[in-house]
Amino acid sequence: QRPAMPDSDLTATVASLRTDHAAILGKLTASDAVPDPLRQFAAWLTGAIEAGLPDANAMTLATAGPDARPSARIVLLRGYDQNGFVFYTNYHSRKGRELTANPFASLVLFWPQLQRQIRIEGSVQATSPEESDAYFRTRPAGSRIGALASNQSEVILGREVLEQRVRELTAQYCDTDLPRPDHWGGYRVVPDSIEFWQRQPNRLHDRLLYTREKNVWRISRLSP
Repeated sequence: QRPAMPDSDLTATVASLRTDHAAILGKLTASDAVPDPLRQFAAWLTGAIEAGLPDANAMTLATAGPDARPSARIVLLRGYDQNGFVFYTNYHSRKGRELTANPFASLVLFWPQLQRQIRIEGSVQATSPEESDAYFRTRPAGSRIGALASNQSEVILGREVLEQRVRELTAQYCDTDLPRPDHWGGYRVVPDSIEFWQRQPNRLHDRLLYTREKNVWRISRLSP
């Protein structure tokens, strides 16, 4: 393993990090953007997928519990429509507990290769059991076993405990489909604001903010 830099050197290196973005990949103006942010989102996500970016559907999910302390992690977008943005997880995980106590969240998708970022904020609802069942059936067998084997976010004595549980469940369900665990399912973030960010020279970036007012989306340009 490569030794770490001394703290003073590492701090100086981090402070000096710069990326040369001489080639700006596009602009974002109100006249260019479509009135519906979900269509704008679809266009940008399509661009990321067609560019072959790894994990183009990866997004940061930020939540907060009743103590107002924020927490964040990466999850995968598994669906979206006019009703919102869907991801799946263990309901008993930290994020699940925080969403039960405080059903609001923020999402961030960042594609550095395209110099684009999308921020989404809104309330959160659990998806229906039928919707969660339908998605669970599409998961690989190993992922379905993992969802049942893992008590996500809880302390375990070691990895061997988890691996033993996986072996037991694999043997138990070798001849039958594993049903979706009650503690696992989807959440939908229902957006009330969506911000699109496009990199520009000298950090004078383009930022368009869509806010929903009585089911009508308003577009504002934000200072970078």
